Amino acid sequence: MTITMYGITTCDTIKKARVWLESRDVPYRFHDYRAEGIEAEKLNGWVGKVGWEKLLNKASTTFRELPEADRQSLDEKKAKKLMLAKPTMIKRPVLEVGDRILVGFKAEAYGEAVGGR
Repeated sequence: MTITMYGITTCDTIKKARVWLESRDVPYRFHDYRAEGIEAEKLNGWVGKVGWEKLLNKASTTFRELPEADRQSLDEKKAKKLMLAKPTMIKRPVLEVGDRILVGFKAEAYGEAVGGR
């Protein structure tokens, strides 16, 4: 089973999730949005599985710094455009475990997803 974590290295929640995985010897690949960006196809797949509302981090500094007009009247198309332009607006971490997607870090959910390690 392939596991990939998406996020940014400076995020505290990413750090907690990485410590959790590493302390349980769970192998994973880390994809840094700042260095690698995010592909439209990947984002579309996530939106199809969990919805854009769950992925868009409205509490992020990047989102709050947007002009008011960009933050208003959000729909799927507009939200995806924003997240592709500035992936730091995507909630972190996004963990792909096989074909399953977890958004955010909850130790219980991680344990279930990686086989209760």
